Amino acid sequence: MSEFERGHPFDPAYGRTLDELLDIPAPAPQDGFDAYWQDRLDGCRILGVSYTSVGGLRLGGWLVLPSQGAAEHGFVIGHGYGGRQEPGADVPLPLPRSAAILPCVRGMGSRSRRPGIPGEAAGHVLHGIESRGTYVIGDCVADLWCAALALLELVPELRAGSGPASEGMPGGGARLRYVGESFGGGLGALALPRDDRFDTGQSTVPTFGNHPSRVTLPCVGSGEAVRAYREEHPEVMDVLTYFDAATAASRIGVPMMVAPALFDPAVPPPGQFAVYHALPEPCELHVLRAGHFEYVGEGADTAALAEARRGFFATG
Repeated sequence: MSEFERGHPFDPAYGRTLDELLDIPAPAPQDGFDAYWQDRLDGCRILGVSYTSVGGLRLGGWLVLPSQGAAEHGFVIGHGYGGRQEPGADVPLPLPRSAAILPCVRGMGSRSRRPGIPGEAAGHVLHGIESRGTYVIGDCVADLWCAALALLELVPELRAGSGPASEGMPGGGARLRYVGESFGGGLGALALPRDDRFDTGQSTVPTFGNHPSRVTLPCVGSGEAVRAYREEHPEVMDVLTYFDAATAASRIGVPMMVAPALFDPAVPPPGQFAVYHALPEPCELHVLRAGHFEYVGEGADTAALAEARRGFFATG
């Protein structure tokens, strides 16, 4: 009988003796346990940033820095076609001791809205589509290249060990990684083949894949505006062929991980999987049950993707 007063509806000693308590083991750690707490220790600083892109256009975004010490990894993180209103789910970054730039491409998000460029997806995706020289998607790809340059200027330690700069691409050979989802995934596929500052990339539910198929598939995303436009202007295919994420993916020369979805009302899965199939080896596939859609178990799937992304970049 315990000497303590029994004032509870249960036994606070739980019927265990000292010897029994000393034999209780610790549970096995969850995957990512150590990385999670390392991230919490490292922390980060988030700063507003602006940079100049092609055409002298001043764009905005955020810079993420380790809370202390030098950055060991660098990321450019593209956003979806909803734009980026704040850093949000992009932080914490896939690896500890990392720096990242989170740009808002021209016309999009809270920091890069510009007169004359529609800020909503259906209008933005058609802006300048009459020719390859005026199509806004080409300028958005250039916005990512300029964001990479801005990151290297703002965090010069990321240049350490860089190879010689490519023509027009200062800091060539720097170890940068790219992450993009949906709109940002498609832009990343278009951007990476021409920029040797990146050594790995990860794309989730990428858009702009396989335009000949894409323009035949109804959806609720930006592709629907392109599909409707093409019905009235079939000649637009001559422009779209230059902005096909699957065609571009076949030219990517660094390891990639793609996370396409089996079900997606906004970005038809055939285009997403076309991006993956076009990639040269080495590439990794992480299939999602659904994209651009809320469903039971979505949180667990999102966490699993984040863990897979972390492992991909950790070994890349």
